[in-house]
Formats: sequence, structure tokens, C-alpha cells
Amino acid sequence: MIFDDFLSFNTNGLYCKYGDFYLDPMQPIAIAVISHAHADHAISGNNEVFCTEATAAFMHLRYGKNAAKVFNIAGYHQSFAIKDVQVTFISAGHMLGSAQVLMEYEGVKYLYTGDYKLQPDATCAPIEWVKADVLITESTFADPQVLHPDPVEEIKKLNDIKINILLGAYGLGKSQRLINLINEHAPQKKILIHHRIMPINAIYEKQGYSPGKYQVYGRKLMKNQEEYVYIVPPFTFDSYINATGVKRLFASGWKNLQVNKNDTLFISDHVDWNDILQAVAHVEPTQLWTLHGNGAHLKKHFGNDIFVKLLN
Repeated sequence: MIFDDFLSFNTNGLYCKYGDFYLDPMQPIAIAVISHAHADHAISGNNEVFCTEATAAFMHLRYGKNAAKVFNIAGYHQSFAIKDVQVTFISAGHMLGSAQVLMEYEGVKYLYTGDYKLQPDATCAPIEWVKADVLITESTFADPQVLHPDPVEEIKKLNDIKINILLGAYGLGKSQRLINLINEHAPQKKILIHHRIMPINAIYEKQGYSPGKYQVYGRKLMKNQEEYVYIVPPFTFDSYINATGVKRLFASGWKNLQVNKNDTLFISDHVDWNDILQAVAHVEPTQLWTLHGNGAHLKKHFGNDIFVKLLN
């Protein structure tokens, strides 16, 4: 029997009452299961954290001694128990160390996706599929009108730009994916990296996922037009709004983060509408619970075929 109250939201975030833990909590709590290291999912100050090795490394880098009091590290498919709930991390394909969280309680399987993507990405383990009775999916882009373009074709746009490029991207996950894509599909470009991204790259390399060739940014280098691509985090990108001698692009799945209608680079690390439908087909749940977005389109799409519950 599926427990309708297995997961619920409160002021601290998404709570599993039968294990007395939170999934990606929004406030510091006693026991947290962290799906991946992006700051909107992995906050500092929790007492006890369960996560993958890479997620712990990124949290230590960002938060230092405040990352958490205790880290419990588990690899993919290494099950552990939190009270009466059996928990297993399954690769989510979102970024290095990202995990779906499979929870088993009284014979019922609940699969929390966290953030995930289906597109190939050489800088992290690919997504894996497991069967579950309940699929708890993020629904950031759960709209039939949102279909992500091919990231390879998007990155190939850089080949037509002969001047230096100022490329805005989130430092963790997206930047490493971009380095790899540019090396692979625009190899004549010379990649420069903002100094704050360098220690993140070092963790990727230590974990065996080198993104490819790059060098740290130097002001003198960018004064020459040698098809440099300078990858910078959002705060730096915004500060260079009046930069001259460069083409400004921002890599994101969000339209509002694009520079303008003509200079776009739609590369998303989240699932789109068709991807979510594929996830449902692979997992074969009898119930679909949605969060981090609007699940109304999914509720309408599945009708009476699958019970759809909007958690937020």
C-alpha cells in the first residue's frame, strides 16, 4: 500500500516521516539526504548528511567546516537504512555526484529524482533507471511547450563566432559540461576559466571526470582575438555587461537568462516535457508526485491513467 503521507512539505522542506529525515532540506535539520551539491539542494549547517562522495567534496569546498557535522558517504546502489526506510542512491545524470533517491518502506518503492537529465554528459555518470511504485519528479520544465534543443547543435553555434566569447554559466556542473562540449565540438576555441571555477574543476579531475583542455583566465590573453571562450559565473558575467570586443552568451535552459533573442545558447541540465514522459515510461509508477515546478500539465496529460499529486 502506498502511503500518501510518506513525503510532505513543511517549513524545513520535503520530509519523510517514516524515516524522520529530509530530502534536500531548505533549513538546517538533524538528518538530511542530499541529492546533489547545487546550493538550492545542498545547504550548510545540517547535523548529519547522507550523500555521494562527490557531493560531499563540493559541499566541503563551498561551506568548509559548516558543511555538516557528520557526513555519511554512499556510492550508487549501496543501500543504507535510516530508521525503517531503506535508501539507495541511483545516478541522476544531472551533474557529478548527483543521485536519485530510492526509498523502500513496507514493500513500496518511492523514487525521488532530485534534478536529473537524460542527455549525454561526459562529465558525470549517466542516468540510470529503476522501477518504483511512486515517482517523485522535479517539474521545472514540465510543459508541453518546453522542448530542449540538442546541446551539441547549440554548442556548434560557437564555431560561427570568430571573436572572443564571454560565456556565462553556473560554476558547478554547467561549466564543466561546457568545457567538455567545446573541446569536443568547437576544438579550435581556446577555453579560459574564471579563478573561482578552478577548484571545482580540480574535484572533477580527482573524481576521474576531467572536463578537457582549459587554462585559467589572464587579462592579457583576452586582449588578443584568438577565439578565446572565457567561462565565468553569473555574478562576473553580469558585471561585464558593457564588455567590448567579445560576444556575450549565457548558457541556460531559461529564456530570461539569454542575452537577447538572437544570441542564445539553450543548454539545460534539467529534463524537459518529453524527458519526463520518458522517465515515467522507464520507472512505470502507479503514482506520479511532482515538485519544483508546475505539475498541472502532467496531471492533465495522464488523466486517469496515473494518479498525479502536486507536492508544491
